[in-house]
Amino acid sequence: MKTQCEIEAAICAAISRFEQETKGRGPKDIKAYLLGDFVVVRLQGLLTPAEQQLAKVPSEKGRDLLKQVRTHLIETANPSLQSLVQEIIGVKVISLHHDISSVTGEAFFFFTLAVSPLFRQVRK
Repeated sequence: MKTQCEIEAAICAAISRFEQETKGRGPKDIKAYLLGDFVVVRLQGLLTPAEQQLAKVPSEKGRDLLKQVRTHLIETANPSLQSLVQEIIGVKVISLHHDISSVTGEAFFFFTLAVSPLFRQVRK
């Protein structure tokens, strides 16, 4: 049985690898938090140079387009992402929610789980 830290590290590695494979680059920083029956993943430094330029367009069009494309990519990959997390945790993933900031390049994934996963406690 894995520890909470091992589960969180495995989720970070899997999602970082997913970002690299699907978008050509991974995040500069990634952290996962297992909190009861959900997992929060925070990715920083995610935008490509082209996306950064698009986000700088003076009107809202560039930022809206960036968010639409990123949202569509995540929705398309939703089953794969849920399977990745489910395989690591050993608990059914009920849903995935996602948002990205076109200003900071920071993104969040929220995975809702069927139950809180079991993990081995670390002795101090």
